[in-house]
Amino acid sequence: MRYLIFLGHPAHFHLFKNIVSELKRKGHDVKLLIRSKDILEQLCVSSGIEFVNVLPETRNKTSWSIIISYLKKYKRISKIIREFKPNLLMGSEPSLAHLGKFFNIPSFIFSEDDAAIIPQFAKIAYPFVDVILSPQSCNAGKWEYKKIGYNGFHKLAYLHPEVFTPNENELEEIIGKGDYFILRFAELNAYHDTNKEGINNTIAKKIIELLKPHGNIYISSERILDPELEKYRININPLKVHHLMYHAKMYIGDSQSMAVEAALLGTPGIRFNDFAREIGVLNELEQKYLLTNSFKTKQENELMNQILNMLVMPDLKKVYAERRKIMLNDKINVFKFFIWFIENYPSSQTTMQQNPNYQYNFK
Repeated sequence: MRYLIFLGHPAHFHLFKNIVSELKRKGHDVKLLIRSKDILEQLCVSSGIEFVNVLPETRNKTSWSIIISYLKKYKRISKIIREFKPNLLMGSEPSLAHLGKFFNIPSFIFSEDDAAIIPQFAKIAYPFVDVILSPQSCNAGKWEYKKIGYNGFHKLAYLHPEVFTPNENELEEIIGKGDYFILRFAELNAYHDTNKEGINNTIAKKIIELLKPHGNIYISSERILDPELEKYRININPLKVHHLMYHAKMYIGDSQSMAVEAALLGTPGIRFNDFAREIGVLNELEQKYLLTNSFKTKQENELMNQILNMLVMPDLKKVYAERRKIMLNDKINVFKFFIWFIENYPSSQTTMQQNPNYQYNFK
């Protein structure tokens, strides 16, 4: 079979890197396309994975520039589809859903966001896609009938313990010994982030003052930092970031993605932004498994109190490790499930629609 996968964001690299390798190992022909976005190309190059960058040009955020970029992207991907003749299109990109309809090729979208959180994306992509692969706790809105819900989390495709083995030796030259904390500051500038705020510089400095007596502090940030905060920024190979996250004493940030990753790794975490308690996947991790905590930006006092409470909690990491075991025992191996579903489509879709419990063969 021939599979075409398009990555539009660095997070998609982590989701698909093992899928690409496994499909190729099993003899399938896989073509990976990307566009220039943050460190996405760097990740692909560092991992040695083959790819084609269909949109290497940088763009500004004017409406005209965005339109031109879309036209270039559609034209270039269309040319590749005609030459490669894939049996299936996959990714987290609306363009594949549209081109799938045009070329009469089935398309999948892998999503862990509720439709209400990404309304523009859902309206553009979901009417055209054939399958939405999402966790059961994720709501696809009026396109729920297209969703194949699995009992797991999107990011378990690369963080399940049968897929990812944390290695502290990967970090010794970077962080040395001793406890440390990871702070993550997202830009929150996507269209769905409108009127949403997170950790500002003032709050960041207050958090650091609480943490400093208890270990080293490392900041990962998409945005420019104050000089006072810049000294905490960590420069690390992006392929090692999950090793760093696993061994951290605590994660605090305003990134949804890294909050989920911390929870799945059993790292105690706190998320501070205006999406708190609005996202199905994170609500499940917080309310059912107690693996993460969230506060809106008007709850600064509650945030600080939670940090203090966690700092004095006996055996904090062990408590969260036990909670993680409970979660993993409940969930399937999402990586194995994805491979089965892709290889056996469309019969896999029929199987899941008729017997949703079939997924538990992938425990």
